[in-house]
Amino acid sequence: MTADHPVTDTAIIGSGFIGRAWAISFARAGARVRLWDQAADQTAGALAYIGGVLEDLARNDLLNGKTPKSVLSLISVASSMAEALAEATYVQENTPEVLATKIKVFEALDGAARADAILASSTSALLPSRFTENLKGRGRCVVVHPINPPYLIPAAEIVPSPWTSPETVERARRFLVSAGHAPLVMKRELDGFIMNRMQGALLEEAFRLVADGYASVEDIDIGIRDGLALRWSFMGPFETMDLNAPGGVRDYAQRYQGIYENLFAQMQRRVDWSGEVMGRVEAERRALLPTEHLQQRQVWRDKRLMALLAHKRGQAKGELG
Repeated sequence: MTADHPVTDTAIIGSGFIGRAWAISFARAGARVRLWDQAADQTAGALAYIGGVLEDLARNDLLNGKTPKSVLSLISVASSMAEALAEATYVQENTPEVLATKIKVFEALDGAARADAILASSTSALLPSRFTENLKGRGRCVVVHPINPPYLIPAAEIVPSPWTSPETVERARRFLVSAGHAPLVMKRELDGFIMNRMQGALLEEAFRLVADGYASVEDIDIGIRDGLALRWSFMGPFETMDLNAPGGVRDYAQRYQGIYENLFAQMQRRVDWSGEVMGRVEAERRALLPTEHLQQRQVWRDKRLMALLAHKRGQAKGELG
């Protein structure tokens, strides 16, 4: 895979919710996708799920001008891992977050994949060094961690191990961009990567505010949903700072660092998410959304994401035009 020879063949190893979501993303970009799962019934379910999602994406003009049928024609089920890997120059692994499983799967991938194939893991919690260290081809192994579902949320983290080659990182970055993604390229591995560390900081404070009786669960959600997230849906925190002070980001830091420095000292205490506070959090959430309506609300969430993505793409085209 070079700039002149983009990825045309991919393999998805593990076809659960993350695997099938990657399959949609890659096929929509025009790459052939071969799905393989140790549980054969998973792939049949994956194809049915993908077919339904493609119809929704088409209604929101999110198939890059393609039809659901043409995208689905690029996705096939392999009868074995070897068959799935035979032509793939990019492999996305999506097995459970169990270290022993990752080690075993990557040993198999390294032994069976083409010599020029990138081996990427969707893990959200395991450092790549922990399951690639003893592989002959460890230099071509990398984490590519999405926010689910990747066919709706473009950001994806590229996390190298100490021995991942710069070429592998660049090839993975280039492929993700060609598939419509917005890669975050980490310089080195770190627990939680980037997105979970940022999200974790916000969740820690949300639990503290509820546990200490300062706000309700819904108040917290309103503050993000109808406040900060409106900006964050098209700007990151550093650009937000840059535009929120007359002189830019340095001016912002000089004006407001003292406020946040004072707050930081109050944020050094953890609240057990599964402890006493969970009774309050769960009770408030179930009052707003009964358990039997969770799945229906998840569908609503994905449709709202589709509409938001369509809007953002339309805005971006208008800016370029």
